[in-house]
Amino acid sequence: MSDAQAPGPGELLGTPLRLGPLRLRNRFAAAPMERNYCSVSGSVTEEYVAYLAARAAGGAALVHTEAGYVRADGKGRPRQLALDDDRHIPGLRALADAVHAHGAHLGMELNHGGRTARRAVTGHRPVAPSPVPCAVTGGEVPDELDNAGIRALVRAYGDAARRCREAGADAMTIHGGHGYLVHQFLSRATNHRTDEFADPTLFLRLVMDAVLGAAGPDQAVGLRISAHEGHAGGLTADETFELMKSIPLGRLHYLDISAGSYEAGEWIVQPGEWQSAILASHAERYRRAFRIPVGVAGRINTARAAAHVLDSGQADFLSLARALHADAGFPGHVLSGSPYRPCIACNACIDELHQGHPIGCSVNPDVPPTLSHDASNAVRDCLRVLVVGAGPAGMETARLLAGAGHHVEVVEADQRTGGAFRLAAGLGQNPEYGRFLTWMEAELARSGVRVSAGTPLDATALALRQDDAVVLATGARGHIPPAPHPADAGRRRVMQVRDWLASGERTDCCVVWGADRDGVATADHLARTGTKLLLIRRTRPGCRTPCQDPCRATAGE
Repeated sequence: MSDAQAPGPGELLGTPLRLGPLRLRNRFAAAPMERNYCSVSGSVTEEYVAYLAARAAGGAALVHTEAGYVRADGKGRPRQLALDDDRHIPGLRALADAVHAHGAHLGMELNHGGRTARRAVTGHRPVAPSPVPCAVTGGEVPDELDNAGIRALVRAYGDAARRCREAGADAMTIHGGHGYLVHQFLSRATNHRTDEFADPTLFLRLVMDAVLGAAGPDQAVGLRISAHEGHAGGLTADETFELMKSIPLGRLHYLDISAGSYEAGEWIVQPGEWQSAILASHAERYRRAFRIPVGVAGRINTARAAAHVLDSGQADFLSLARALHADAGFPGHVLSGSPYRPCIACNACIDELHQGHPIGCSVNPDVPPTLSHDASNAVRDCLRVLVVGAGPAGMETARLLAGAGHHVEVVEADQRTGGAFRLAAGLGQNPEYGRFLTWMEAELARSGVRVSAGTPLDATALALRQDDAVVLATGARGHIPPAPHPADAGRRRVMQVRDWLASGERTDCCVVWGADRDGVATADHLARTGTKLLLIRRTRPGCRTPCQDPCRATAGE
């Protein structure tokens, strides 16, 4: 290609890419992301179909399901996608049809939880290369697989791949990272065997044989790996790279780079404080060494970061999860240069996943799909609507109503919009929160919503207005418990966290009462400024009964 034909900055995002037999229309892939949208039997639901269809309609070229379990004893969560039985093929076919209807390819990820699975979920004792328990999931000691058991699992991967092919999947990704079964064979931390499977790559090579054998000429087969495990005793980046050099990756059609394991979950789902595209340098190393397309995950949530990864030659395509959860149309918006709803890396989605709930999103009310609401169907007539309160709920309500054709005004008592969310944006753990407020304010302006900040409104003033409808979105107040030692009340101050944030006060010594997301973020922020603090929660991590003594936390613990 001549210099005149070379793509300009960011233009690679919209160029096609060949993954074996597949031709992707652009460089955006919806990464495998667990969502708790399946039934408890692992079957596909209408909500799951709608969710993937929206990501395909939003412009992604390759839309992955979550990691599906290839055998029942490898199921990690009660509502995880099942690939272990032919009865699931019709549901998987519905996913393929929905994604294909929007011009995208469907990918399915094949997985087994190994030591991370739990008998309480699967009904089976977990199995693994070696009897190394996973404390993160409860510490149940897995049974060590014998040679026959390992080869039976290899066949389970092949059978799952055949089901994916029959369901119409276009790509099959072997999950070789994040501390799951394939990764457990690769890692010296979890593979203590002395037989032939002491070779850390043997199991993966056999699984590759099985999946490639089950795939047809129209299916691409790839591998997802963790560039490093991220914890002491786990595989380093150099060790992982050396292992991959001994595997015939040229037989595959693509490689997808992630990071982390259950002992280092922050590398699987990175926090907002970490830099964008944090894993891109790892992907570049593989792209230079192997002659197959390489994708990369890891906090790619802006158009600038996405373009830079491709323009700098660090990867061939982008594996996006939370960015597409926040805005299904992210690829299309980026390619057209239009605004998109930003992922703020708050990780509320992963919290809900661990709690077993269908995951929502702090900034996107359209997920889960069952909770979405089309304001255009609520009222047919054009109304004058007053929204009281300009926090995220009030602003989103105003945006939806304006989009449905209503005349909307928002009034806010504070001098700025955002409410308690803007206060939370000042915490060190939340550096991305301001991006959402900036986007929302621009959306209100674009939609013609009138915003009146610094405008307190009481019942008398409200009664004088001529609005057709009023929406109260003034939020709720937190509960302030009584001070533990009333006798000391004269020298103790108890404040609700939002009042403390609004005051701008700093302190040398503080007790944070409550270790939920807000409490931990507040404690972290205080610790960064050198405050001596005590973080109290009702129970110790992992405990089911109240503690007799408060738990203590310091920065970094």
